[in-house]
Amino acid sequence: MAQTLLLLAAAANHRLLDWLDRHHATLAGLELLANGELAQELAGRPALAPLLAEDSAQLGSLAAGADIRAAALALDGRAAAVMAFADPHAPAALQPDLALLARACAVADIPLALNPASADLALRGLLRSRRAYLLFNPVAGNGAADATLLRIRSLLEPQLQLEVMLTQAHGDPAEQTRGLIETIRTRHPNQASEANQACEVMVVACGGDGTVSAVAGALVGTDIPLGVIPCGTANAFAAALAIPTDLAAACAVLLAGASRRIDTALCNGSPMVLLAGLGFEAGMVNRTNRELKTRFGALAYVLAGAQQLLSQQPFSARLTIDGSTQELEAAAITVANVAPNTSVLAQGFGAVVPDDGLLEVTVATPTSRLQGLNALAALMTSAVVQTPSSHPDLLCLRAREIQIATDTPQQLVVDGEMVTASRVTIRSCPGALRVITPVG
Repeated sequence: MAQTLLLLAAAANHRLLDWLDRHHATLAGLELLANGELAQELAGRPALAPLLAEDSAQLGSLAAGADIRAAALALDGRAAAVMAFADPHAPAALQPDLALLARACAVADIPLALNPASADLALRGLLRSRRAYLLFNPVAGNGAADATLLRIRSLLEPQLQLEVMLTQAHGDPAEQTRGLIETIRTRHPNQASEANQACEVMVVACGGDGTVSAVAGALVGTDIPLGVIPCGTANAFAAALAIPTDLAAACAVLLAGASRRIDTALCNGSPMVLLAGLGFEAGMVNRTNRELKTRFGALAYVLAGAQQLLSQQPFSARLTIDGSTQELEAAAITVANVAPNTSVLAQGFGAVVPDDGLLEVTVATPTSRLQGLNALAALMTSAVVQTPSSHPDLLCLRAREIQIATDTPQQLVVDGEMVTASRVTIRSCPGALRVITPVG
C-alpha cells in the first residue's frame, strides 16, 4: 500500500470532494482509502469510484475511530500521504483528530494535508518521487524530433522525474536498456512490483515497433515496467494493448501508472514480443523499407503485401506443436504473441490474446494466388468480427511451444527484424513483462 492515499473527512466536505474531482486523472495510478462516510460518497462518482481500495471499509466511520485506524496504517508504513480536511460546520464527533494524525505522520515521515493548497503540494511531491527513464528514437515519427521531445517533457516533467537517452542510429536500444536496468537496480532497490500499484520507476520507449520491441525484450523478467509513447508507422504493440497514439493521451497513461502483465516469447533463444513470420509475412516486411514508410505511412505495408502476394512461393515445413508433429506445404506461417487486428496474418482466431500464456499460430496453405487472396480476405474478416476463421486454406492453433523445420532456409521476421533460418523454436513466457496500459 505504499501508493495509498488515506482520506478522512465528513461525507459532505465539498473542499475535499472538489479537490479529488479536479485531480482524478492524476490520482488514477494511486489507491484511495477513505473513512466510511466519505467512501460511500466517492463510490457514487464514476471518475473516483474505480480508485477506491477494495478494502476501503476497513477504516470504518469517523465516529467509530477511522482516524485512529488511519494513524495506525500510517505508522505501519502503509500510506503515502494523509488527506484530512476538517469541516468547521460538522459536529466534533465527525471531525478527524488532527493532533493524532499530525503525530502519526510526523513519526512516519509522510505528508499530512489539511486543505486543497497543502494537498496540491503533497500530491506534487508524491508524484515527483516517481522517475521515468525515456529512450527516445529521434528518427521515428514525422521527423520533428526536437518538438516531440519538448512536448513530452512539458507533459511528463511536472509529475515525473524524466531522464532522457537518445537511441543511436547504429546502436542497439536493447543494450542501452540493459545499462538502464543496472542503473535502476542500484538507484531504486525498492521498485514497486505489484501490477495494481502506481509505478515508481519505469522505462519508457518512444519510437516505432522496432524500438519498443528491443526495449521490451531487455525488460523481460526484470519486473521493471515498460511505458510506450508510440511514434512509428504501424505502432502494432501500442494498438494491441489499447495504448493511444496521440502524444498527450499516451503521456496521460504513463502518469496514471497502472500496469498489467503480458506474455512474451523466446524465438530461437532471443526475446520476441510481437510476432514471428515465415514466408509471406517475412517477404512483406522485407519489401517495406523506410523510404516507403516515410512516403506512404501504414499504406506501405499494404503495397508491399500486394507485391509479395505475386511472388510468394510455397515451402515444405514440419511443425511440432506441444509435442505433436505434422508436415505440410505453406505459403506463410505466423506465430503471434502480441498483435493488433491490423496484423492480418496473425488473425486466425480473430484476436491475439496477450496474457493467456499461449502463442497464436496461423498457417496459410493456399496453392494459388486466388486461394491466397481468399485466405487473406478470410483473415481480414476474422480480425474485423473477432471470430476464428474457418477457411480451408488456414490452419489455426494455440500452443505453448512450436518448432518449425523447413526444407530450405527461409526468410524469418521476428519483431520486424529479418534473419534466415530453416529451424525455428518459439516458446511462450507467460506474464514475463509489465507494461503501463490504460486504466480498465
